[in-house]
Amino acid sequence: MSDYVKRPAKRIDNSEGRVFRGRSEIIDRLRSELSGDSWSIALETYPGVNEDKMRELLEELHPDLIVSTGQILKDADQLEVLLQNILTDDRVFGKMYYGELADFIDPVKADFFRAKIASCGGKVAVCGFGASLLCDSGLCIYADMSRWEIQLRYRAGMSNCFSDNPEEDILKKFKQGYFLEWRIADKLKAECMDRMAYFIDANRDDDLVMISRDLFEEALIKEASEPFRVVPYFDPGVWGGQWMKKVCGLDPDKPNYAWSFDGVPEENSICFDFDGTILEMPAMNLILRYPEKLLGRKVYARFGAEFPIRFDFLDTMGGQNLSLQVHPTTEYIHRQFGMAYTQDESYYILDAEEGACVYLGLKEGVEIADLIAALEEAQKGGMPFDAEKYIKKIPAKKHDHFLIPAGTIHCSGSGAMVLEISATPYIFTFKLWDWGRLGLDGKPRPINIERGSKVIKERRTGWVMENLVSRFSVVEDKENYTQEHTGLHELEFIETRRFTIRDHADVDCHESVNVLNLVEGTSCLVESIGGEFEPYEVHYAETFIVPESVGKYRLRAVNGPVKVMQAYVRN
Repeated sequence: MSDYVKRPAKRIDNSEGRVFRGRSEIIDRLRSELSGDSWSIALETYPGVNEDKMRELLEELHPDLIVSTGQILKDADQLEVLLQNILTDDRVFGKMYYGELADFIDPVKADFFRAKIASCGGKVAVCGFGASLLCDSGLCIYADMSRWEIQLRYRAGMSNCFSDNPEEDILKKFKQGYFLEWRIADKLKAECMDRMAYFIDANRDDDLVMISRDLFEEALIKEASEPFRVVPYFDPGVWGGQWMKKVCGLDPDKPNYAWSFDGVPEENSICFDFDGTILEMPAMNLILRYPEKLLGRKVYARFGAEFPIRFDFLDTMGGQNLSLQVHPTTEYIHRQFGMAYTQDESYYILDAEEGACVYLGLKEGVEIADLIAALEEAQKGGMPFDAEKYIKKIPAKKHDHFLIPAGTIHCSGSGAMVLEISATPYIFTFKLWDWGRLGLDGKPRPINIERGSKVIKERRTGWVMENLVSRFSVVEDKENYTQEHTGLHELEFIETRRFTIRDHADVDCHESVNVLNLVEGTSCLVESIGGEFEPYEVHYAETFIVPESVGKYRLRAVNGPVKVMQAYVRN
């Protein structure tokens, strides 16, 4: 039986009278807030929240006027022009949008409804994405949803908020969310946090949970002051393997699981247990609300309210090779996509079958022009690409660590369980060769040879073996533990350390948020050296986060020695 916890939740005590579960309790609470013959309420929603369900909630309050924010958007043809400039014709990539929701609102329509609201003189309710902009006084409620739930709803036929596109390619829907909708929604959400009176978990239409503003703050402050885990999610893929099924306790009847996000706060959610009632919210809320407490003063000054470190799983145990790929350089990603930093990464091998390997860097004597020509011929249907002729194939075994600075051609071969440690911009992968496969949707997977050709660095076997393959060096060797430096490369801003703990180790945050994973052993405790929080137990393969505000903390082995990988931002 797996000890891996798939839905971790932080317990928050003494929440009585501040948690409201189900429509009846929520409506009763709102009625108590909205007394008299004249009031206004703005129910702000994150894109993806079921606005029809939210409107039904407000209708139970019997307002004299109810307005949906879809009525104030620009006309479809105007939106299409705006979207085209941001999203481009590319199936996967757009340009990061740093504007605001107001850019998509028709000012004439907005003024019309503001005047209508002002002249109502009675009970007014406004609902939807942008409700707080249309109704800027009165009671404000925020209804939120995890990004994973949004993606599942895209697959089930939900449209993007600025488009009527239920049948659209899922990659294009995700692109619109990633490059545009989530950016402006997070900006508006941060503003609403200062005004809202209540927060609603709207991930489940028939099981809404609402909490008061003070409880929302209390929960996030606790999360930013103690170790915690995000809620992981798992997904199949054409190359997926079988390892996570057993170790993470997943559905054994599924064909495979290819990857998991467990340690990506900009994508994962967090859960709270309020005296038995579970509430889920995007972990991004913690970053937006208490970035300095979570990230640390120096990391926040450098990256702003963004979480720069990402841990995820890539499972090819009993599966196939990943696509051969390369990540853009910092200059390229900034110039082409508006991103401030790129996806430097590494592969830590959690487990491996006999014969497992990693493809990493060019072979000696290979010219990039010849490599690109061979890739293009294969993509056009000519001779299949001979990866081993051009790319160094390196045997991989358990606990090896391969460093992959941006611009390095790479992929994991079959038979490996990879803990991928990287910078956050995960979508920017230029696939160069996918072994002739189709995606699970039956469509060819996106190949980006043209983009990739512009960022591949001339990193050949000699340099790769000297700089990027299992560069362990002992930092401390004490009776209770050994600490090793294991990367990342000097070109990357993330530092990784591996602790082999025989009893306990006192660990420094290094003035940065820490992301860690228990890579060997059954479990360990994260303890407060000064007693500020209760011991926090983590199990094999679980990723956990220690906020910078914790400072020093103690890792204690349980049931025998353990190994823990630690990542933080270098000063």
